[in-house]
Parts: sequence; C-alpha cells; structure tokens
Amino acid sequence: MKKIELNRNHPGFNKNAEPFFSIIMEGLKGEVDGQHFWDAVAEDAIFEFRYNFPGFTNKIEGRKAYMDWFAGYSNVLDSADNLKVYKAQQPDNAIILEYEVHGLVPSTGKSYDNRFCSIITIKDQKIIHWRDYMDSLAVMLSLTND
Repeated sequence: MKKIELNRNHPGFNKNAEPFFSIIMEGLKGEVDGQHFWDAVAEDAIFEFRYNFPGFTNKIEGRKAYMDWFAGYSNVLDSADNLKVYKAQQPDNAIILEYEVHGLVPSTGKSYDNRFCSIITIKDQKIIHWRDYMDSLAVMLSLTND
C-alpha cells in the first residue's frame, strides 16, 4: 500500500487545536503511527459526533474532510488534561479516551472548558473509526453573549 504524504501546510494542522491533537496522540501512544494526529488517521476514517448543534454535522467521512473541518476551527485551545485511557477487550479492540480541553472562544471572549469521551477503533496502527461524546452544555454556554 502506497503511503500518501500529508501536506503539512494544510490549514487542518490548525495551531488553535494543537492541545487536542497532542493529548490524543499521548493517549494513543504505541497504538498508532506518526508524529501528528493527522498522521494517525486513515484516509477513509469515519468520525461520528454524538451531539447536535445547528450547522454541525453528526458524521464526517474521510481524513481530508475532517482536516478541512479543522481548518475552520476557531476556538483557541491553550491546554488539554485529565487524560484517562481505557483499552476495550472486544473484537474491535477500541481505545476509549476521556480528556478535557481548555481555551477561549474568540467570538464571545468566553473561556472554553469541555470534557470529552472518544471511542477510537484502530486498524493497522491507524484510526479508522471515531465516536465522540462531549459536554454539550459547555459549548452552548461558551457561545452565548450574556
């Protein structure tokens, strides 16, 4: 299988999201290939988001599509912490990561503190499926102009 080199200048390598990328790679250490989050994502990976926000899709198919979405990520994360890693003993050997991200929402000037639970399926040292849960109320509160 031919390895496709990622364009490191793609705007999906968004510096605003670097704490997210880093904590995920910390949680998947030894399970995936590559230095950066995008290196670890299979080209045909599927990302599902178990939350509903106007204008936000519940599913993104393919690494490029998710990179394109991250190109527009506007929150400015300054840290990520409280990582917990669980390895499921099921046939798909999913890895479950719990973690928090912290930063700022530029459009409101409010702080952004959110908790996530991501269920990640790995095959051939690549992320092939991602199912994400988060604290939806934290997002809604960070977006209001009160």
